Amino acid sequence: MAPREKAALVVVAGLPAPAGVGGVIVRDYTRDEPRPPGAIVFADQEGGEIRAFPRLPPKPDAERIATEARAFALGETTGRALRRGGVHVDLAPVLDAADGPLGRRHFRSAAIGVAFARGLAAGGAGACAKHFPGLGSTPKSTDEARVRGVLRGWELAGFRAAVEAGVPCVMVGHAVYPRLGRLPASLEPATYELLRSTGFEGVAITDSLDVIGRADVPRWARLAVRAGADLILVPEAGDAERAIEALLPLARAGELDEHVERVLRFRRSLGLS
Repeated sequence: MAPREKAALVVVAGLPAPAGVGGVIVRDYTRDEPRPPGAIVFADQEGGEIRAFPRLPPKPDAERIATEARAFALGETTGRALRRGGVHVDLAPVLDAADGPLGRRHFRSAAIGVAFARGLAAGGAGACAKHFPGLGSTPKSTDEARVRGVLRGWELAGFRAAVEAGVPCVMVGHAVYPRLGRLPASLEPATYELLRSTGFEGVAITDSLDVIGRADVPRWARLAVRAGADLILVPEAGDAERAIEALLPLARAGELDEHVERVLRFRRSLGLS
């Protein structure tokens, strides 16, 4: 692969997106935008109000799903509906602990969230557990403020359970955890070392990099990939090209090769050539 192909392959872009990106994220206002051929299609289809496709399941918020059996059934139905709509991966389940700041987006327990992920797989869609290593201890969502959190073993156990269940994708969040370093978790090598220590062999994707600061997306892209991210999420139209250009020197130096291999393996698992 040429360096630009490698650089583009680790970028998940908003629509409209340049050709060659590894993935695209579909939002409720970009559902009808053309998607680059061969790209992995991601969508936030958590439930309740967080649905890129409001007419598709799951209808209830995560907090209203009371049993693992119900979660699995909803996940399976959602997976089937998403694949019919051309979506390969649901950016769900939220596995942050239920005492966190995300309100109705939290499942009552990690086990219920993992059951939803297993259901997605049964329905033919990939699950992407988020937001590692857990926002349960943070006072606000990272969409609202730069926040600090603490690592909690029992919250990490939920992500470990998802890994053991075969979840192929994990989203890394932007909270700052002093035990991992002074930067947002998505930019710290210790975060990805912790994730890999669970036995996770799938793709690690960052949360939206524009949350940290859109003006510096190229810098965040380089830091995230060097820290261990396999995919970087840049959902605002126009940012993808800047991110690709920023990653070209890393591609030329061979720094993207391990990430490219994971992305290619993920694509194959989703039926993409």
